[in-house]
Amino acid sequence: MALHVHPDIQSLSPYVPGKPIDELQRELQLSRVIKLASNENPLGPSTKAVAALEGAADQLHRYPDGGAYRLRQAIADRWKVAREQVILGNGSDEILGLLARTFLAPGDEAVMADHTFVIYKMEVTAAHGKPVIVPLVNWTHDLESMARAVTPRTRLLFICNPNNPTGTMVPGEAVSRLMATVPEDVIVVFDEAYYEYVRDLRFPDALAYVKQGRNAIVLRTFSKIYGLAGLRIGYGISTPEINGLLNRVRPPFNANSLAQRAALAALDDDEHVTKSRAVNAAGMEQVSHGLRTLGFAPIPSEANFLYFDVKRDGRQVFESLLREGIIVRHIEGTMLRVTIGQAEENAAFLHALKAVLK
Repeated sequence: MALHVHPDIQSLSPYVPGKPIDELQRELQLSRVIKLASNENPLGPSTKAVAALEGAADQLHRYPDGGAYRLRQAIADRWKVAREQVILGNGSDEILGLLARTFLAPGDEAVMADHTFVIYKMEVTAAHGKPVIVPLVNWTHDLESMARAVTPRTRLLFICNPNNPTGTMVPGEAVSRLMATVPEDVIVVFDEAYYEYVRDLRFPDALAYVKQGRNAIVLRTFSKIYGLAGLRIGYGISTPEINGLLNRVRPPFNANSLAQRAALAALDDDEHVTKSRAVNAAGMEQVSHGLRTLGFAPIPSEANFLYFDVKRDGRQVFESLLREGIIVRHIEGTMLRVTIGQAEENAAFLHALKAVLK
């Protein structure tokens, strides 16, 4: 029986996540698999977050706090905003969908980079909006060209900072010029999923624009440095007006009770964040040096992953690494992305890569 599907939905391809460890072990009968594909924290979650989940099982028959009072208040206190300026999502990905559904009518435009988080284009298209794609320059967002791409139909402008998959960052000065140019009715979406890993002091203070009352939203997540990817919890900080509109389409109870408990505890564990940053910085140097030794030139990254050109069929290298028990991410063509792991995981990746390149 024929199905009636909107052409915009028909044009989309399903999102393909990083290959699960268990799946690869089953397929290739491998005893040891190292996953460096999904930018997860190799240290795992905070011990405080794990402890917060103890004793929670007897409450699973209860719906979570739909307003997530305690977590939203803690986030608001951390970033010195009002609680109504905080919105939670089933991962910050969900908030991207809420933005598209709330602010895009059919034919409305959303400006984004051509080599960035694929969910932007997917959500905009699913909402029957028009993605306006602007090429990167030196693997980095070209904010001046993005500003010029704005038209009277533009409703959203996405900045992934640091950018996924390239790891590059746009500095505060460039963002300031953009915000001085973009019409005030355009909502600028600062996706800062890797915010806590950034080392460059030029990183912009995007929250300042929200606090000034600009039409902007800053997205962050507990999936990366906080190590809670399996619980799917992220948040956005915006104006009360924007969040009030997003809440009209936000599903009830979208932040589950376990995620709320763990995120609240993780937010208070600065020691875990500091240790995770240190492990990432050391690992970044280890993997960067190893890749350069093999003749590659990884793109300098402010996140917890590296993007590099293998100078040959990237899919073939990716599949060869799978047979060695190493899962990385093939993005397109000759480009691979590898998450920074613990020292022994990084060494195993570099050893396997050298072997498959022979």
